[in-house]
Amino acid sequence: MPEDREAPHRKKPPPPFPLTIVTGFLGAGKTSLLNGLLRDPLAAGALVIINEFGEIGLDHLLVERVDGDMLVMTSGCLCCSIRGDLIAALEDILRRRDNGRITPFGRVIIETTGLADPAPVLHTVMAHPYLALRFRLDGVITLIDAVNGSATLDAHEEAVKQAAMADLLVLSKTDLLGDGGSRDLRARLAKLNPGAVLLDAAQGQATPAALLDLGMYDPDRKIPDVRRWLNAEAFAADDRHGHAHGGGEAHEEHEVHEARDVNRHDARIRAFCIRHQEPLSTFALDLFLELLRGAHGPKLLRLKGIVALAGDPSRPVVIQGVQHVFHPPLRLPAWPDGDHTTRIVFILQDLDQAFVEALWRAATDIPSPDSPDRVALTANPLAPCKGGLLG
Repeated sequence: MPEDREAPHRKKPPPPFPLTIVTGFLGAGKTSLLNGLLRDPLAAGALVIINEFGEIGLDHLLVERVDGDMLVMTSGCLCCSIRGDLIAALEDILRRRDNGRITPFGRVIIETTGLADPAPVLHTVMAHPYLALRFRLDGVITLIDAVNGSATLDAHEEAVKQAAMADLLVLSKTDLLGDGGSRDLRARLAKLNPGAVLLDAAQGQATPAALLDLGMYDPDRKIPDVRRWLNAEAFAADDRHGHAHGGGEAHEEHEVHEARDVNRHDARIRAFCIRHQEPLSTFALDLFLELLRGAHGPKLLRLKGIVALAGDPSRPVVIQGVQHVFHPPLRLPAWPDGDHTTRIVFILQDLDQAFVEALWRAATDIPSPDSPDRVALTANPLAPCKGGLLG
């Protein structure tokens, strides 16, 4: 019998394509932003997917084609009825690109309908094994109408979730307001999502350089700009005021303020950052994440973090999740900056921050009076098995 020969070399797929999600409530200015983006050389070769709700689509007629392909999906809203269609569409464009049947693209931009919840769109890319291999989430950009933004946030929970889950917030139509006219809205957004950078489109700040390559994807760098993507420093002010880790008085004062705002959807949102100095065991991190997403997944709007693991603390792991769905962890070759501490950012809905922090202390064996420890979490029939998110 002839010797087995090595299988012919198969062409490897290109590095993962960055995928950007542009969302925002109805009339926020997504089409105008997209037009400006597509005219810039930085977005050259982008493939744009526009989701429209209804039988007759209009947005794609308003978006200029500039040396790129466009796919319009009109069979329903991305957040509900056509998630399967989105998977099929993304798989199809990958096949056509690999086979040379469409113009090669370097990135994909998805514009959602104004009524869309971003979470299921993120689930599609993060949970599907093939799509997770071929695409890397570059960022979620949310447009906020400065004129109607406060009223929209008051009236529509979808708008609050769009803002809370964003990596980047873009204020539109500020030129229609007087000086300081958007001050209260800016303060509200900063409280809702401290980690998101806020740009003013009317001031020319929403440039392609600011909107694209937000940190988790850059083919020219070996180490992604995780610090920019995570922006954990933005939570430092809340930490100092006692909201992240302490202060009975601060917590009590916060609860009183919350009681006055019970009718505001963003009163249900919590945003904070947990820091940990020592490297973690893989089991401790898996235990924490499995318990959190297993019992409270729907309340976990967004989680982003960089983690030092005990087995190899010089090569941190980047994690990110949306509700119960987590992207495969990314191991970096080195730390992106001089800060080697574990930092995890949380955006929660209807889940108490103190509960998450107590769960973290228990999973990581930090002593806490009158609280369960790791043994109490694991020595019961409902505890998660080993071999979780990190293997």
